[in-house]
Amino acid sequence: MADQLGFSITEKDEDIETEDFVKEEPKPLSVSELNGLIRSSIEGQFRKVWLRGEISNFKPHSSGHFYFSLKDQTSQISAIMFRGQNSKLKFTPENGMEVFVHGKVTVYEPRGQYSINCESMEPVGAGALQKAYEQLKAKLEKEGLFALTRKRPLPKFPKHIGLVTSPTGAAIKDILNILRRRYKAARITLAPAVVQGDTAAASIVSAIELINKLQDVDVLIVGRGGGSIEDMWCFNDERVARAIVASKIPVISAVGHEIDFTIADFVADLRAPTPSAAAELVCKNADDLLEQIRMSERRLAQSMRVLIDNLRREVRTFSSRLVDPQRYLQDLILRADELTTRLENGVFRYLEIRRTQVELALQKIGTPLEKIVRLQKRLENFSMRMQNGFERKRQKLQSRFRESVGRLESLSPLKVLDRGFSVVMKNDKIMTSTATLKVGDEVKIQLAQGQAIADIKKLLQNEKTGGQNGL
Repeated sequence: MADQLGFSITEKDEDIETEDFVKEEPKPLSVSELNGLIRSSIEGQFRKVWLRGEISNFKPHSSGHFYFSLKDQTSQISAIMFRGQNSKLKFTPENGMEVFVHGKVTVYEPRGQYSINCESMEPVGAGALQKAYEQLKAKLEKEGLFALTRKRPLPKFPKHIGLVTSPTGAAIKDILNILRRRYKAARITLAPAVVQGDTAAASIVSAIELINKLQDVDVLIVGRGGGSIEDMWCFNDERVARAIVASKIPVISAVGHEIDFTIADFVADLRAPTPSAAAELVCKNADDLLEQIRMSERRLAQSMRVLIDNLRREVRTFSSRLVDPQRYLQDLILRADELTTRLENGVFRYLEIRRTQVELALQKIGTPLEKIVRLQKRLENFSMRMQNGFERKRQKLQSRFRESVGRLESLSPLKVLDRGFSVVMKNDKIMTSTATLKVGDEVKIQLAQGQAIADIKKLLQNEKTGGQNGL
């Protein structure tokens, strides 16, 4: 109990002495130190582990690194796979994919977060190669590269055949043997390529591009003999598939055995089960062609004989119908004379009809002199009617003028002056009221006959209007 309280008790010569003991305070750690200790402990205990889990939150970074989480039913752990390791993967990780990863557990000290640094990855169930094959197949099929509409037909009689394969493999020997036996006339150009290993895909792409630079190649065979899926994996490479699609020359894919299918088989214009079958598909057997030619010759000869017999029968038929040329000519002369007579009669009848029509027309319109007389009479009538109209119009206007003059004279101020009225003006202005006048003003008086000058001596008041009046 004393130890727990920080005291120490000793016995000496039956005397009990107590000494105060001050317990040392624990030294605090920084966050960085604690994260460092945790990292050392975790990384020291968990060197490398195999881990199984489902991928989630998968994010391929622009730097090339893969960031994701691995989870099971109750837990999850952060994971990272750097570009150097993920470039070796044969497939592309996806969310929801269950995988095995092998890596080292580590702690990211700035955040205090532990994760697993993946060095390798394998899908659970199907192998990595099978998964990569299925992913690439689905991708290219979605782009339409497997569509039958983009497949090109092969030429029936190719003059120049291109080969992309290994120059030392069994495939080239089988292809050459069949072509030499069946179709000796064809030219064959080999573009050597590596068909196995890490460099195979790039080598096949280069060989396809090299063959496409030639101007007269009619068809191209790309393939190799059988082997494991790893041996033939270069024909499942996306670069090879796109090179086949981009080829200007129709491509036959001839990879492995009949049961082997590669991505190249799906994108090629034609898939051959084996390289030997590709050689048989690209050209017909020369003996078969020769037999077809001989059969065509026999059919042609038979057709010509039938045609000649038919022509002979027609000649005999026409010969029996043929009459004496002189007699035939006489018939034509008689026919010409008959047509000439009919033509003359027709012309005479036409002229007679036209003459009758002209006479009837002349009777209707009369002679030109008669027409002139009629027109003169009409002109005289029109002139007389026009003069009469002008006269009536003039008289009417003259009457209206007299009426207007009478009304105007009745309203004239001069007529008012004739009745004894006069007009008083001051400074050439008419005076209508005495309000504008004053005694001594000089005014002018306009009478009916002449004018007079007067001075205002007195202004008189108008009883009705209340104004002044008087001179």
